[in-house]
Amino acid sequence: MRRGRWVLALCLTLTLTVTVTACSGDDDEKTTLRVLAGPDLAVLEPLLDELRDETGVELDMDYRADADTGDDLVPGTGTGKGGGGHDLAWLSTDRSFRLRHKDTAQRLLRTPTMLSPVVVGLRPDVARELRAKSPEGRLSWAEIADAAATGTVRFGMADPRQTGSGLAALVGVATAAAGTGGALRENDVSCDRLRGFRSGQKLTADSTRDLLDDFVDHPGTANALITYESDLLALNSVGRLKEKLEIVRPQDGMVLADFPLLLLDPDDPDRRAAYDKVVEWLQRDSVQEKIMRTALRRPVSPSVRRDGQLRAPVGNALFFPDQLAVVERLLDDYGDPRRRVPDQVIFLLDFSGSMRGERMKALREAFADLSGADSSATGKFARFYQGERLTVVRFGGRVLEEKTVTVGGQKDLTTLADLVARGGYGDATAVWTALDHGYRTASTVVADDPERAVSIVLMTDGENNSGIAYEEFVRRYEARAAETRAAVHTYPVHFGEADAGALRRAATKTGGRMVDARGSSLSEAFKEIRGCR
Repeated sequence: MRRGRWVLALCLTLTLTVTVTACSGDDDEKTTLRVLAGPDLAVLEPLLDELRDETGVELDMDYRADADTGDDLVPGTGTGKGGGGHDLAWLSTDRSFRLRHKDTAQRLLRTPTMLSPVVVGLRPDVARELRAKSPEGRLSWAEIADAAATGTVRFGMADPRQTGSGLAALVGVATAAAGTGGALRENDVSCDRLRGFRSGQKLTADSTRDLLDDFVDHPGTANALITYESDLLALNSVGRLKEKLEIVRPQDGMVLADFPLLLLDPDDPDRRAAYDKVVEWLQRDSVQEKIMRTALRRPVSPSVRRDGQLRAPVGNALFFPDQLAVVERLLDDYGDPRRRVPDQVIFLLDFSGSMRGERMKALREAFADLSGADSSATGKFARFYQGERLTVVRFGGRVLEEKTVTVGGQKDLTTLADLVARGGYGDATAVWTALDHGYRTASTVVADDPERAVSIVLMTDGENNSGIAYEEFVRRYEARAAETRAAVHTYPVHFGEADAGALRRAATKTGGRMVDARGSSLSEAFKEIRGCR
């Protein structure tokens, strides 16, 4: 880069972003391209001199965090035809940019240069513990989420709002949680399906490099890392860890980064010619081998033999969402990883006489499943998690009992199960009295801790025949503080002979939705209601 500029200074008085220099005694064309680059590309610096010597094209790299690259790729946002004065962009991923600026992205030339999936690095003792519980010893995102919910896995992950690796990881987990096998749709993003997973995040950063440094510098904080495969291979190779992380490639799929090189002004013939030279050089098998060994990333060329752990199959490559609204909803739902306030759920459970027998058995099984008994993928994503605050209110013709536990371990879940298992049935069903009581409890929580998300789950198998009428509940609800009404929604579970119309009206009034358990089981209904949307 410096030699190219010295030649320019001698041979030209006119300074251009792209410069073609022909000097006496030097028949080679020399071109400098200014590149907006993600920090993950810095590892390729040793190869850039070779690129310049063999192609005559010098890349002037401008490294910025992933969050700074989006708008700078749009023409008219800075100096230069490509925006920001750059000729090329070289990023770990341009998926978010393509969603936000579709028209601009469609006209750019794009070439993938290398591959790396987002995977999980586990300390060996944690990996052994999880594999011992997993069929055939293979791990999935569901099992990682389940282990995060119990506190077994404490992971570091770059902020998905700021980095490509963090967003790819979040998309991977959310896609696995949806269980559709396709790209996420807006209806697949639920407000509680990833709460257990995110409760395990103990480290975050605005760049992958900072995340790796924090993980090394604070060895007791986290026992896992979620990032690009190449980052974990590099970390394992430099001797900064007491013991190497075991790399887990989740069997339910991974999102791949392809590190695209983008030409920001395809209509400029000089830039296009230089870009073509760079692309041709990068795609050579010999160069792909050097990239693999320098950056520990998988070659895009299928003819290049993979080294070492890069031979491990990627398996199912997960689709990235093709709608910006899905990504924005996912990020909004996940929230700020630096400000984690566990949720509180208030369960209003009908303990009238009609719940005796099989119905009560079904209720207890539902709570057991939410406490970890359900080994299915959906069960692992929907379970109670560390730090979550759970309030159980048993009601009949009046409120019979209320108890709140904060999940810290199996002892707390046992306490919850014991509460649901106890008898003490009522002789009537005061649905609206119970819901009014739930909002009184929720109002106190919102006033004391505005950052805590609170929701109400109302389960009943009968019609209201005691206590206040629905109209009185509505009057009291509308008199409550605006903060409570805006923040706390009701999710009724329709069961048995309950009045579906009345429950649906309550859900609509409070901004929630009703789930019908008559066609399935209470356990499935409660898993769906954990999605709470």
